[in-house]
Amino acid sequence: MKDILLIGATGQLGGSLLAGAAADRIHAPNREVLDITDAESVLRCIDIYQPRIIINTAAFHNVPQCEEQADQAMKVNCVAVYRLARLCAERNIRLVTFSTDYVFDGGQRTPYVETDMPAPLQIYGISRLAGEHAALAAAPRHAYVVRTCGLYGEQGAVSKGGNFVDKRVADARQTDKLDMSSDQTVIPTYTADLAEAVIALINCEGAEPGVYHLVNQGECTWAEFTAAIYEACGLATVVNPVDRGGLSGGMRRPSYSVIANTRAAALGIELPHWRDALKRYLSRKGFRTTTD
Repeated sequence: MKDILLIGATGQLGGSLLAGAAADRIHAPNREVLDITDAESVLRCIDIYQPRIIINTAAFHNVPQCEEQADQAMKVNCVAVYRLARLCAERNIRLVTFSTDYVFDGGQRTPYVETDMPAPLQIYGISRLAGEHAALAAAPRHAYVVRTCGLYGEQGAVSKGGNFVDKRVADARQTDKLDMSSDQTVIPTYTADLAEAVIALINCEGAEPGVYHLVNQGECTWAEFTAAIYEACGLATVVNPVDRGGLSGGMRRPSYSVIANTRAAALGIELPHWRDALKRYLSRKGFRTTTD
């Protein structure tokens, strides 16, 4: 029985949800049919599909563009989420919507838990935090806000020209040495693992509405992650760690944005370590790895 309506089916996470074990439960209209910023199309699809659950993966997540287009960032990441959450509350539909590690300022050096105080540094983080508040205010008994970090998946991020892993492998074919940020500690997360955890959260009877963190385990800098990609693929490109003073693409970003899956772990929902996730991703993509 198809009881889930997916918004954002063409994105990385949407693609992993459609490729996962719950695919036969999901209605996935394309953006021409369902645009989260078009209230009429959202209402029409809810009326047509009659979902019990809506998973919203749509977002404006190009960080530099959010700075340049703040109104659009708020429209997609907050206003549209509020309207959707209000409809879910009215129709008794559970809503899963997503947020980011960028709601934090990176001031601490231990993983952030769900109850830590957000303090975003840029428009992107502000718009996502506003979306969190909007969803929980409009649908306090129906909304699940999932914060995650550093996504990569088979489908790639269209707005960013592909995902981080694929772009770094492509870089290695062009150069024997690559500068990479060493001043941002993150937790790269494989969308296949995230999709599985999201479905587990939906299926868990003890999961109360609210904020959840869902990421792979461990932590690393982008330089360390890139080095791990090259090591796993047997590539000789040398990674040169660079301290950019917390700036990337001209934007301030948190120097430490590792988040801990505290609430999910209490429900028995665990995600693998990022190194394990990376090796599985590379294998599925057909990149030759040193463990092949």
